[in-house]
Order: sequence, then structure tokens, then C-alpha cells
Amino acid sequence: MKRLALILAVLFVPWLLAGEASAQQWVASWTGSVHGPYPVGNPTAQPELKYAFPSADAGARNQTFRLIVRPDVWGPQTRIRLSNVFGTKPVTFNDAFVGLQESGAAIMKGTNQPVLFGGQKSVTVQPGQSAVSDAVALPFVQTPPSPLLRGRKLAVSFHVMGESGPMTWHAKALQTSYVSPPGSGPKGQEEGESAFPFSTTSWYFLDEVDMNVPKKAEVIVAFGDSITDGTASTINGDDRWPDVLSRRLHAAYGDDFVIVNEGIGGNQVVGPAEYTPAKPMAGGPSAVSRLDRDIASLPGVSAVIWLEGINDFGADATAEAVMEGYTKGVGYLRQKMPGVRIYVATLTTALNSAIATHGRAEVDAKRKKLNEFFRTSKLFDGVIDFDAATLDPATGEVKAEFQPNSSTGGPGDKLHPNRAGYAAMGNTIDLPMITGHQK
Repeated sequence: MKRLALILAVLFVPWLLAGEASAQQWVASWTGSVHGPYPVGNPTAQPELKYAFPSADAGARNQTFRLIVRPDVWGPQTRIRLSNVFGTKPVTFNDAFVGLQESGAAIMKGTNQPVLFGGQKSVTVQPGQSAVSDAVALPFVQTPPSPLLRGRKLAVSFHVMGESGPMTWHAKALQTSYVSPPGSGPKGQEEGESAFPFSTTSWYFLDEVDMNVPKKAEVIVAFGDSITDGTASTINGDDRWPDVLSRRLHAAYGDDFVIVNEGIGGNQVVGPAEYTPAKPMAGGPSAVSRLDRDIASLPGVSAVIWLEGINDFGADATAEAVMEGYTKGVGYLRQKMPGVRIYVATLTTALNSAIATHGRAEVDAKRKKLNEFFRTSKLFDGVIDFDAATLDPATGEVKAEFQPNSSTGGPGDKLHPNRAGYAAMGNTIDLPMITGHQK
């Protein structure tokens, strides 16, 4: 009997282990929607970068980036996507590493792991293209991951060989990252911070980090403009409304749901009509033109929360044009991603904003008309009422306590909620509605 048990163990344990491995899947765990080229965009609290990047046309020059990102979930393997979507010449990346951030540009000793692309240490990405790395084992991530990793940040380092030319980037990171001096060569393997004297509050080239996690995990994409991107929330505080939602979901459901942020400061639903490296605008390409790259291409997506339109109205688009954009976008996603759940969030007020284009009464009238469309249309799987969570009915403005700017100080602009406002928004979302789970 003992011998029979041993034979059965030899036969079936590999099968069980294979079954366990097959129960894993890749999901997007962090994203930063790309636009550009640098410096076209809306960064917040950006340091002077003339010493890091003396010429925007030359871009990065034989130097290393150490970008700090916060994965929403951790897995024993990761992979990254590097983008040259808005570049004008091929960019060669090498000396790529991923490691657990200690603090600043320093990496926890022993965690920095090399990243390969097709088994090679370098990859050349053509203009308009992106490249996904091979899987990278993270020996510091257990299965299941330690709760102590929750909220910890990943340092993604890579070297640009030669000159990159115009750089694809995400302007409003609200997260400090680091850059080595031009001409300093590959520094990604270094665990210390001395090679990275320059800081930036933007991300460059990197637009996705995936993790290999249990099969049941579902990705929810927060999609929109600066109010999703987090304008006026705290630098390095991770208190945008998607961050608040993330913490609530993890508290309620563990790692069953993953939140990634695809907001761009200044973004519009339908404008601009044309967006190219030669003809960019600060708000990035229109939402309807980036659905493939920023939603459909991501692994594991089950739901989208879309909040956008106030910038269209600031640029004098009609309510009907924005409604048509939503209708087109939702229809495309449902055709491209059968079964995806799409939720819409009502637009928050910008009445009397210091941003004159947005603070006009006619903009507010269009906003109310769009919100009524959201509330009554059968287009969406549900409606999240951010307007009700942030509006002062007595003034028609954002509630007074939500106005002072949490990023850079000051009274705020009456358009972007602060940390308290984003908390109110994140906390008003009905978790059973967006997950389909009762808790």
C-alpha cells in the first residue's frame, strides 16, 4: 500500500502542480496612459528638467530612468510594457530591471531583477509601437503575497541607448521618479540612489506593469481625464478616487479585483480630431481614439468606470457630440470585449472655476444635460453619482471643503476636488454594483 501511495504521488503531484500553475493569469496591475511627446502635457509640481533633458527633440540621451509605480496587486512574476507610441524614431532600451523600492531611488537589497525582451537584454521599439517584456520572477513575492506588500512600490529601471528623440510619456504621475544624468550610461542594476540625482513627477515610456495572479482576479479600469488622473490630490499620497476605491475593494474582497488608472489630465471624449507627434495637445489623444491601447489591450479587464466630458465642454463641444462619443465608445468596447461591464460617473461641477473656459454657466448647463443622459440612458451597466457626492447645492460649486489644492497648496480652482473630495468620490461607489458580488 505504501508503494502504491508513492507511485500515485509521483504520477499525480506534477499534474496537480501543473493545474495550480494553469490557474494563474496575467492581469494589468499598474497603468499610466501615454501621450506626448514630452513636454506636451499637464504635469503637476514638476521640477525644472533642463539638466535631465537639455533638449526635448533629443529626448533621453544615454541615461537611465528609475520609475516608481504602485502595483495594485502583486504576483510571483511580472512583466512590463515600454511604449514609443508618440515617438518619431526607433528607441533602443536595455539594462532593464525591476525591484522593490526602499525609499527614494534606492531599491531593497537583493530584490532587483533583470528584465529581458524575447530572451535579449535589449529591445528596439519602432515609432508608434510598444514592447512587452518576458516574464520576470519576483523572489520576494510569496504565494499568496504577504499583506506587507500591499501599497509597496516597484522601481522599474531601464537605459535608453543613444538619443531617444521625442519621448512618449505620462505627464501627471503625482509620483516622484528618478533619472540619471545625460550620458551617464546604464545604471539599472545599481541598488543605491547615487546614480539618480534628478527627480520628476512624470512617467516616461513605461505604460503598463502586469502581474501573474490567481485566475479569479478581475481588472477594473478607471478611465477619463484629470479628475481620474488625480489633479489636486497629494503628491506620492496615492489618494486619487481610484486609489480610494482600490483600498475599499481589497478590504472587502482581497485580491479578487484590481484597479488600474487610465486618466489623462486635460483629456476629452471626442477632441482633438487629430493627434500625432507633430500635432499633439496637452490633454492627449481623445478617449474614443485610445480605447484599444488603454483598455482593450490590457489583460484581465472585466469592467470600466468612465468619467469624462468637462474638458470637451470647456473647448465648446456640444452635449450631443459628447453623448455621441460615449455611445460610440461603449458600443466599440462591447463589440471588442464581449461581457465587459461599463459604468459611467456623473460629471462634477466646475461652476465659477478659476479655469475660465470651464467655469462658465453654459458649461454647467451642458454638464447637467450630459449627467441627465447618463442617469436615464440604458447604455451603461450602472451610474456612479460623483456629482451628488461633491456638489454644494447652495452655490452650484464644488463643496467648499473639497476646494483647497492638496498637491501644491492654495485655494484650488473649483474644478478639481482635493484629497477630501476624492475620498468622498471613492467612498460613494457601490461595491456590489461594480463587482456583481454581495458582501
